[in-house]
Amino acid sequence: MHHSILLAAALFMLPAAACAQDPGDYVNSATAEGADLPDGLAHAVFASGCFWCTEADFEKLDGVVEVVSGFAGGTEENPGYYDVVYGRTSHSESARVIYDPEVVSYQDLLDHYWVNVDPFDREGQFCDRGGAYAPHIFPTNEEQRALAAASAEAVEVRFERNVVVDIELLTTFWPAEANHQNFAETSPIRYQRYRFGCRRDQRLREIWGSEALGG
Repeated sequence: MHHSILLAAALFMLPAAACAQDPGDYVNSATAEGADLPDGLAHAVFASGCFWCTEADFEKLDGVVEVVSGFAGGTEENPGYYDVVYGRTSHSESARVIYDPEVVSYQDLLDHYWVNVDPFDREGQFCDRGGAYAPHIFPTNEEQRALAAASAEAVEVRFERNVVVDIELLTTFWPAEANHQNFAETSPIRYQRYRFGCRRDQRLREIWGSEALGG
């Protein structure tokens, strides 16, 4: 169903999710202003390949209220999953992180993002290839953009290599279909089989060592 042809065969041998899942309170499209957010909450949008994994990675953090899988960076309205992954739109698989800035800062989110992404691969991430899986940071305002740019520069200095993660102000975030939400929880066997087969964690440890995945 998802990503590379080699993994698809293995995934199809496992049971499908029993039913579509409720993606939570943030099921509508969202602009950078985050008008749908309750007072006191903020949002951030990141792309690090498969949005199942990006969502699961950020859900580990204290202060994160909800993470929604979806699409950002494109110009087409209301994109569907297959339109995105087959390259019929200009979007990237992304995750919208709803968080409490009194508990976790945007800088904390950036720090967690970097150790969960291959910052040197602009052609996709891990086993997933193509523009839909390219890494991005989508700041929602100029303050976030400045922090994201500074963090990318710090990674470049550390590794003495160019970071290819694009930083682009968010215009609209579109939630993915319900069956893609909370996938690591609703389909744990399929999720773990995919993640292991894609060698995501193995590659992250090659880059980040003991810091990979957030330690």
